[in-house]
Order: sequence, then structure tokens, then C-alpha cells
Amino acid sequence: MSDKPLKSALELAMERLRKKDADAGIQSKPLTDAQKSAIAEARNICEAKIAEREVLHQSKLRRVFDPAEREALETEYRRDRERFVSERDAKIERIRREAT
Repeated sequence: MSDKPLKSALELAMERLRKKDADAGIQSKPLTDAQKSAIAEARNICEAKIAEREVLHQSKLRRVFDPAEREALETEYRRDRERFVSERDAKIERIRREAT
């Protein structure tokens, strides 16, 4: 028997993905500290915007009793959240591309 410990399913999957990337010619470069902090800042800003929007949304909902208006507010809130997340993801992708 071998002295190596058994690998978890996650470790095996990650090895397969790394091998697949290597076979496809994809190289991964580690992020710099500046990029890591820029990504963290982008995430924090997004979380802050979402939190602010959540507070405003809840405040508006407390004043509205009409189901149609409430549904319109919910739709607007979901759209804003999706926009914030999309902007965050795009910014993170730009930061990651700077590594290449």
C-alpha cells in the first residue's frame, strides 16, 4: 500500500480541471496583492450598494399596500441587485485580465 493519504473528491476534481486546462494550453497566473485588494474592494463596494438598496427597498415597501405597486418595487429591486452584481463581476474580470 502507498503511504499517501487518500484524496478528497474536491482534490481529485481540481486535479482533473488543472490537467484539462494544461491540455488546452490555459495557464493560470496568481493574482498580485494589488489585484487581490482591488477585487476585495470591488466586492465590498457591491455589498455596500446592495445593503443600501435593501434598506431603501424595505422602507418603500412599508409605505406601499397595493400588490401591483409592491410587485413593481420588487422587480425594480431585483433589477438593481442584478445590475450591481453584474457590474461587480465585470470589474473583477477586468482586474483578473490585468494579470495576463
